[in-house]
Amino acid sequence: MIHETFGSIALLAMLLALVGFVLGLAYFAALHRTAVLFATGGGWLGLSALTIGRIAAATILLTLAAMLGAAPLIATFLGFLLARAVALRRVGWDD
Repeated sequence: MIHETFGSIALLAMLLALVGFVLGLAYFAALHRTAVLFATGGGWLGLSALTIGRIAAATILLTLAAMLGAAPLIATFLGFLLARAVALRRVGWDD
């Protein structure tokens, strides 16, 4: 019984780590797009939509992961942090 429970939690955690990574890539792409729009004088509607959308998506995903337990939440957040590292490396900020 314990092995089945641990296996399902581990599988769920790995799946949510992947989901966190994908969301993280989208989050940081939207953040980059927001910064470009802001720097080039883009309209406030696009800036607001990107900002609210990315914060809402991250909040919803992390809340759902927290409802599933500590291991899925940590795995989701680690996937998100890995996406951050990839995004920083992509723009050349990997010190």
